[in-house]
Amino acid sequence: MKIVVLGAGRVGNAMARDLVSEGKWNVEVADCSKNALSALQEYGIKTKCLDLGERAGIKEAVKNADLVIGALPGFMGYESVKSVISMKKNIVDISFFPEDPMGLDDLAKKNGVTCLVDAGIAPGCSNLIAGRMSSLLDSIENFVCLVGGLPVERSWPYEYKAPFSPIDVIEEYTRPARLVKEGKVVELPALTEPEYVEFSGIGTLEAFNTDGLRSLLKTIKAKNMSEKTMRYPGHIDKMKVLRETGFFSYEPIKIGSVMVRPIDLTTKLLFPMWSFAEGEADMTVMKVVVEGTKGGRKVRHTFDLLDWADAENNVSSMARTTGYTATAVARLLIKGGIKKKGVLPLELVGKDLGSYLFIMSELGKRGVVFEETID
Repeated sequence: MKIVVLGAGRVGNAMARDLVSEGKWNVEVADCSKNALSALQEYGIKTKCLDLGERAGIKEAVKNADLVIGALPGFMGYESVKSVISMKKNIVDISFFPEDPMGLDDLAKKNGVTCLVDAGIAPGCSNLIAGRMSSLLDSIENFVCLVGGLPVERSWPYEYKAPFSPIDVIEEYTRPARLVKEGKVVELPALTEPEYVEFSGIGTLEAFNTDGLRSLLKTIKAKNMSEKTMRYPGHIDKMKVLRETGFFSYEPIKIGSVMVRPIDLTTKLLFPMWSFAEGEADMTVMKVVVEGTKGGRKVRHTFDLLDWADAENNVSSMARTTGYTATAVARLLIKGGIKKKGVLPLELVGKDLGSYLFIMSELGKRGVVFEETID
């Protein structure tokens, strides 16, 4: 079997290495960065240098694939997934694209393809948990997901580094957040409803609304649902200042005789400051709380995750938690655990107990462990 990974960034690198370590499959990675690809060759991973922003590049990359794993930035995600489906290839994708993935459902079914979307940590594991809880509980009153990828060491001025595609991070600050309140879907600006959250061993973090529920808005019935991203305190105000000043705008403005998109200037200045230095450690902190009823009584299930970078193998925590979720889903698909065709978010996978346990077990083998408590 040949598995092709689209994207050789931190997460794509981790996924390819995890898959090739099993020694069962022919793993190949495609990307336009020769430097990123060269880092994979020492592990015996084949590489192809291609422009994946073009349909022709996607077609060339996946033409001989039995399974594709998408690890591209969100702005490339929808079209790349569409191209893979058009090639009649199964795909597991982690890109945080703004479009509704269900717009590709008919195409996937027509081509006999299984397309698993948002297969990362959040969205991803959060969806898996929601699916499991929806099948376990009689009803869900509240679903809350709090998640953040952070540098272990805080450094001025931002006390933040981007553990995945920085342009997708900015999407979290600009894309309106959809939530469920009293059974109705409502839309609020990102960075709203801030709150402080305490975590043992970490301290105080601040949480704010982001648009991470996505498919859960349609697939899970709950009275209230929200997803919040967490950062070190003070981050919200800094991002609001940049956003409201227009630094995240894609609309060109004239500076002298030159037309410039503010977002291009911002990324040029900001992204180097958000880049992790070689060997710099990150962590992933996540809490999912599901409150509902079971057998006529109220219950609360809490899932806690605190994950650290793997310094020995040079794998960041975000790459571990996101990438190993995707590879676990890929393994489940390969072994025949997912037979349905079409576009499938992970909550539909999590409704099946065997599939849920398999993915959680695969994560656990790699040290990504959710601690569940029931009240």
